[in-house]
Amino acid sequence: MSGSGRHDGRGRLGNTLSNLAVAVGCVLFLGGFAWGAVVYAPYTVPTDSMTPTVNVGDRVLAERIDGDDVRRGDVVVFTDSSWGDVPMVKRVVGVGGDKVACCDKEGRLTVNGKPVEEPYLRAAGASSLVPADGKAPASPQNFTADVPDGQLFLLGDERSTSMDSRVHLEDPGQGSVPRSAVQARVDAIAWPMNGMIGRPAAFASLPGGVSSEGPLALQLGALVAGVVLILGGAAYGPLVARSARGSKRPKASAGAH
Repeated sequence: MSGSGRHDGRGRLGNTLSNLAVAVGCVLFLGGFAWGAVVYAPYTVPTDSMTPTVNVGDRVLAERIDGDDVRRGDVVVFTDSSWGDVPMVKRVVGVGGDKVACCDKEGRLTVNGKPVEEPYLRAAGASSLVPADGKAPASPQNFTADVPDGQLFLLGDERSTSMDSRVHLEDPGQGSVPRSAVQARVDAIAWPMNGMIGRPAAFASLPGGVSSEGPLALQLGALVAGVVLILGGAAYGPLVARSARGSKRPKASAGAH
């Protein structure tokens, strides 16, 4: 009698733990999904101007942010009437008050006279514009721009073909766009699953530094943990119940004929 009670109790405990795991898993999964839907928006990149960081046709996840939160090095989605009034994806290389120029003697972009190493650009051997020293310049044409307050200077990572702020240097603001034009900041490439887009370390030493990472990693962690708990909890209950039933089966007597 007492043995049967213990087995029944173990079955009830296993069922309770199973239900609890499934419930917590559902909260994590649905909460992570809802959080992500509120914070992030999907975009499809229409051109190759951001290769090799983001390729044409890639599906990206961009964090909805206010333009005041943008920092140098961010890859942003923005819409500006002078650029065609359609969503575009470019990298911020200068903010209000900056003097952006290219190129220095080593072919690098400079911000306020400070050279910026840009590892996200194409490797030297991938460009037809490689000079004799074997290092591709940060821009095939030289330029200088003073960025007005409240504005952003943007370049594509594919510097040889990108239609970016360099094309609009004769416009008011010398090719810059207002911060209010920014809709979101790209954090990851969702398809193909190429992972997170980091913040360039080269801009970290400039005033204002770089932006903080978005919450995407936490949201993905909540989704994964939720799935694990749901599947694990759903499997645990039946396993414990089966084990309890097996323990209650009567054993044959040692001397039975």
